[in-house]
Amino acid sequence: MSPGCASPKDSSGRWSGSSDMANPIHVCRIIGRLNIGGPARHAILLTQGLRARGYETVLVAGREGPLEGNLHDLAAEKGVEPLILPELGREVRPYRDCTALVKLVRLLRRLRPDIVHTHTAKAGALGRIAAKLAGIPVIVHTFHGHVLHGYFSRGTTRFFLTIERCLAAISTKVLTVSDGQCRDLLRLRIGKPDTVGVMPLGLELDGFLGSDLRRGQLRRQLEVNAEAPLVGIIGRLVPIKDHATFLEAASDLHKSRPDVRFLIVGDGELRSRLEQQAHALGLDGCAHFLGWQRELEPIYADLDLAVLSSLNEGTPVSLIEAMAAGLPVVATKVGGVPDLVADGKTGLLVPPKDPMAMSQAMETLLADPERRRQMGRLGRDAVYPLYSDAALMDRMHRLYSSLLQPSFAARRSDH
Repeated sequence: MSPGCASPKDSSGRWSGSSDMANPIHVCRIIGRLNIGGPARHAILLTQGLRARGYETVLVAGREGPLEGNLHDLAAEKGVEPLILPELGREVRPYRDCTALVKLVRLLRRLRPDIVHTHTAKAGALGRIAAKLAGIPVIVHTFHGHVLHGYFSRGTTRFFLTIERCLAAISTKVLTVSDGQCRDLLRLRIGKPDTVGVMPLGLELDGFLGSDLRRGQLRRQLEVNAEAPLVGIIGRLVPIKDHATFLEAASDLHKSRPDVRFLIVGDGELRSRLEQQAHALGLDGCAHFLGWQRELEPIYADLDLAVLSSLNEGTPVSLIEAMAAGLPVVATKVGGVPDLVADGKTGLLVPPKDPMAMSQAMETLLADPERRRQMGRLGRDAVYPLYSDAALMDRMHRLYSSLLQPSFAARRSDH
């Protein structure tokens, strides 16, 4: 772990901070939208899980796009009722953004939370500015990934970089979900070593640990032969995930291994285009587009290999889940992926936008069942319990406590 990217721990290895929660800590958690993906899941689990630690949280979210899908059912299942702010969307729209900012300032002045914690880029910008204007004592932002390369033009990227540097200056703490991402931000001069830290994701992984018990369910549903190798990619069908490279790699592998079946799990703006690409590549009958799936345990249970083709990532949820299920992975060496996947030990890493390298890596692992099993065992040990939801609650509670110590007594006297 590089200097400046360490988690704030005391000499015992635990996060520093008081554990006395006699008085409830009030948090306003702000996220752009509860679309299907890691950030929304993270925010919902934090909102629900920290209640047992004495927290009261208002979760504020914008609206999802029509093709995104959402996790409102998960929020309801966890007893989390988000406050929807329609103006808090993904796109940059000056009038709506100004309206969202005004509403956030009014909300924060009324709620007067001890902590404002923002997630995702748009919510991170508007939420932190609103918190500063409302005089909130502790302002935290989590980068689940970032849009500072791979998303926009060079000029637009420079503009966002300037904004993020200014926002880091008004933040009490800036969190990343991987060590590599932390190094990235410090290299870009976003925040300082004492204000930027790593907070690994926390997910509900227990169900994936017993995935062997679900084996065969998906194959029967898809009418896939029990001996046919299954390769899956799970994620939003959006440009940054680069499913096009995965399909090209699948096409190349299909020439030497026509028995392999490919599962594309997820949905998004590129679905129609990707289905057309699969048809043009001759993958009809061996590439299955499954759309959004609420239950992922049966999918991981029947996969032989999980793949990620992204151009940029923070810490990919799909790989954590796959590794918890005991699967080896083939993934692009981008963002926080190398911090998660030990190349050659828990999976194989390949360059982005290189379908030949991806195809060769998939073929290598499919040809060696014992190596896959060994990688799967090591992968499970690497992600569990480190990325469990219980570990996240412990880490976040200790961080919040340490950040509140200087101002908490004075803050409480005003409530």
